[in-house]
Amino acid sequence: MKVLLVDDHPLILSALQAVIQNLGSTTTVVGTDSAAAARAALAADSDFDLVLLDLSLGDADGFDVLVEFRSTYPAVPVVVVSASDRASDVIRAIDSGAMGFVPKSSSHAQLHQALGLVMGGAMYVPPSMLGLEFGKGPHTPAAPHAAPLGANARPDEHQKLKSIEDIGLTPRQAEVMGLLLQGLPNKLIARELNLSVETVKDHVAAVLRALGVSSRTQAVLAVSQMTQGQGGFLTRRPAAR
Repeated sequence: MKVLLVDDHPLILSALQAVIQNLGSTTTVVGTDSAAAARAALAADSDFDLVLLDLSLGDADGFDVLVEFRSTYPAVPVVVVSASDRASDVIRAIDSGAMGFVPKSSSHAQLHQALGLVMGGAMYVPPSMLGLEFGKGPHTPAAPHAAPLGANARPDEHQKLKSIEDIGLTPRQAEVMGLLLQGLPNKLIARELNLSVETVKDHVAAVLRALGVSSRTQAVLAVSQMTQGQGGFLTRRPAAR
């Protein structure tokens, strides 16, 4: 496994390198201390399996870098590792295409779990996110009657799902959900599955209905509730283009 770390704090960068290196003897870690250095590393060799990105960089806005990397290298999953644990930042990162969000206050075990899920094709959000509300930060989408995301994602007691399989998706809908959870827009999902955008919209709507949610972010949280502790929901990453 080849991992690119992007963090402008030398002590944290060194600590993350040590933690990631412990994932396995075949793990290669490349550390960069700026967005510019990370761009150069990816331009020289885009064959990375994972990017760990700090949001607070000295030469660029971390969210802008996240959007840029997801657009330029859609086959490379990005996990945000941030000192922030604000709900608004987690939601914005997921909406921008991050495959995971790990607060720097997390334990080594939590980081390993998060990276294991992401490398298996699943998504990871902090367990504390599963009951957070909209309206808690500057980047949180406005909603006239905001409700807890976890409440929106959770079915009633008698309807609780035991696994992803229980929601009854067709094979095609499951494929669409896997790509949706990776942050891909409908246009790229359509290209990946050789479908029309209108057909993808219909499948996305069916997936949201099956999960009992009304947005992609809520879908991520709903799936996280089902998969964390169950090995993760495996999705198919888009092939490199």
